[in-house]
Amino acid sequence: MTIHSTHPFAEPEGERDPVRRLRGRLGGVVSLWTTGRLEDRSAVGLTVSSLLVVGGEPGRVLGLVDPDSDLADALAVGTPYAVSLLEWRHRDLAEVFAGLAPSPGGPFARDDWEQTAAGPVPAGVRDHATLRVTDLREVGWSLLVEGVLEDVVVAAGEPETADTHPLVHRRGRYQRPVVPTEG
Repeated sequence: MTIHSTHPFAEPEGERDPVRRLRGRLGGVVSLWTTGRLEDRSAVGLTVSSLLVVGGEPGRVLGLVDPDSDLADALAVGTPYAVSLLEWRHRDLAEVFAGLAPSPGGPFARDDWEQTAAGPVPAGVRDHATLRVTDLREVGWSLLVEGVLEDVVVAAGEPETADTHPLVHRRGRYQRPVVPTEG
């Protein structure tokens, strides 16, 4: 095994897509989008970091999903789904659902899960929401999924720990957000 200081399959510097590079510099919290049920093995999921939460009555979430993913195949207008905001402790799980790490028995075989009416969420995840698809359309090389928020669960008053910091993806790597120190 050889250890590389860079990604061994990365495009050479001069051949990299400038749009993808710009998007990678924005960074974002990694979320896990799921739908289906664990008990009948219909559950599918995908990590998504290109999303936007939109205020209003009702609130909405817009997200860009890989159109070739199992999740995209499972979504239609009216489909319920869950969005979980992943934390630093979920970085290996994020790799599995991104298709970058193996998971014998399937992606839901690792970790513990709680089944919601919209889809499974990682057990103990601090922030998640259930939604229903209201619109699907192609935008660029992605599928834009618009969903209406039906239920939102956010951690209330719990102090963050090193493992519960949000999982951030920026420039192709997972990172912890920079937390300012008082002083």
